[in-house]
This record gives sequence, structure tokens and C-alpha cells, in this order.
Amino acid sequence: MSTPSANPALPVGHADIAAAAERLEGHARRTPVMTSQMADARCGAQLFFKCENFQRMGAFKFRGAFNALAQLTPEQQRAGVLAYSSGNHAQAVALAGRLLGVKTLIVMPQDAPQVKLEATRGYGAEVITYDPDTARREELAAGIARERGMSVIPPYDHAHVVAGQGTAAMELIEDTGPLDYLLVPCGGGGLLSGCAIAASRWSPACKVIGVEPEAGDDATRSFRSKILQTCHNPDTIADGARTPALGKITFPLVLQYVHDMLTVSDADLLRSMFWLWERMKIVVEPTGALAATALLEGRLDSSHDCKGKRIGVIISGGNADIKALCRLL
Repeated sequence: MSTPSANPALPVGHADIAAAAERLEGHARRTPVMTSQMADARCGAQLFFKCENFQRMGAFKFRGAFNALAQLTPEQQRAGVLAYSSGNHAQAVALAGRLLGVKTLIVMPQDAPQVKLEATRGYGAEVITYDPDTARREELAAGIARERGMSVIPPYDHAHVVAGQGTAAMELIEDTGPLDYLLVPCGGGGLLSGCAIAASRWSPACKVIGVEPEAGDDATRSFRSKILQTCHNPDTIADGARTPALGKITFPLVLQYVHDMLTVSDADLLRSMFWLWERMKIVVEPTGALAATALLEGRLDSSHDCKGKRIGVIISGGNADIKALCRLL
């Protein structure tokens, strides 16, 4: 990892996260930090779970979406906003738009979890679906946005989105004090890079580690090679991490602030997700369980000495498709 001062031209910094926290005050929930003696004993460390599954619309995505929409000009707000997402960013933009009086249109894959499609429409957004095997969502969204004169708010590759997501780690560290490690789920890198920036300011000695599914390991390969890697439509139950690559904004931030990357299998994810359901009594979706899985399945132990350490874990979302997941039992 490079030192934060080595590249002052990066588009998101500590001040942006602090400003986002002020903007979110009274709109986003300050989600709870949960602990578990059983989890501590299993991992041999002191764990602090930042439960973004209790955030408005059920995931951390509300932070970035609201921060981005709140900074649109009056003209942009009147024209409306377009977003593309498999589900959580879709719901976040839809809800933020409803709260701010901004019309929203969401482009979603036709195989997105039904619970997320229905929730997005329920928040008042217009939804257009597409076949992810034959269409690229970025190109489809760009064409519709041009036709309708709308602003595009992407799910992770946007400075205001990254800054908003970073407030999750800022709050966690404010509530727990300094951490030795912070584990964060990774899809397109918005949450990971935002949290890593926050940790570098509010807990400078903390090592930040991103966790993604083995089937969609593009960020891990990018981190190791320092060259942007891609993964087309990865086949994983972690639908929030089915991103093709890190973004132009998030990739440099990950290289700058993140210390390591780990991957976990879908089988690992299912075991740890159901463990969180049963033992901690919290509903977590597969993507939301990525960071916890690296700990509960011993992935962190293989490369880091975490015994006795203070470890923060971001639980990124709880929008689980219960019927679909129960079939996997």
C-alpha cells in the first residue's frame, strides 16, 4: 500500500467523508455495532460488526446514493436521475430520490433478486430490466440517460458515492475506538475504498482488507497485479459483487489505501451467512456476509496474525431473498 500523501490528486479524501457525514445527519441511520462472545471465541479475536443491514433500505448503499443526489444542482434534480444496479444501489437511489423529490429510473438485470426488484419499484422508481448475457448495463444506461436528459449515478465509480460509503467505517471507529484490522466486502470497490480512506484518518494503524467471492475475484487480481482485471457476469450467490471490474475512481483508491484482498467461496458464504442468522440473530444477505466469512472460515488466519486483535467487520446488507436462499439449505 502506498502512503496516502503519495497521490494528492485522488478524487476522495478525509474531508469528503466528513462532509458526507454531515450531509447524511438526520437522513441515514447510525447503524449499531454488534459483538458476539461466540464469534470472538471462534476467531480468537475481538470482533465488532458494523450492521449496515439495519441501514435504511437494508444496506450501506443509502449512504452513497443520498450523498450523491443531495449534491445535484436544482436543474439536475428536476431532470431526474438514472442508476444501474443489481439491487441495493437501485433501492438506495430510489429511496434517496423519494426523500429529495427527485425522479428516478433504474436499469436492473432481469435476474436480479425479486425482493430487490419489488422494493425498488416500491420506493417509487421506474425500472427497466435487461439481459446481462447480451447487454452491457453501462452502455444501456448511458443511452437512456441521453434520451431523457437525466444524470447518471453509478453504483460505485463516483466520488460522492465513495465518500458517502466511507461514513460507515468512520462511524464504526468512532464507536469502537482504534482497530487493528477492518474487513470490508468488495464488489466494485466503492464501500471498500471509502472505508479504507476513513480508516487511514480515524484509525491510522488499522490494516484494511477487502473480501470478494472467488467466482468474481477481479479486484483481488487487480490488487495483486496492479493492472485492472475484469470478470464478466461472475456466477456467485453474492449478487451485489457481480461487478465486472473496479472503476476508474475506485481502482486507484484501492491501490492507495487497501492493505490486502481475500476471496471466499459460495459454500463458505452460505455457511457463515446461516451462522450469522442462527447465532447472532441477524438477517444478512450473501454479499453482506463476505467480510464476516473471511474471519469465520479462517481465511484471514492463513495470511495475517489476527489472534487477540481488535477487528472491525462491515456487514454490508440484509436484503436477502429468503425463498431463494432457503432452497439452498
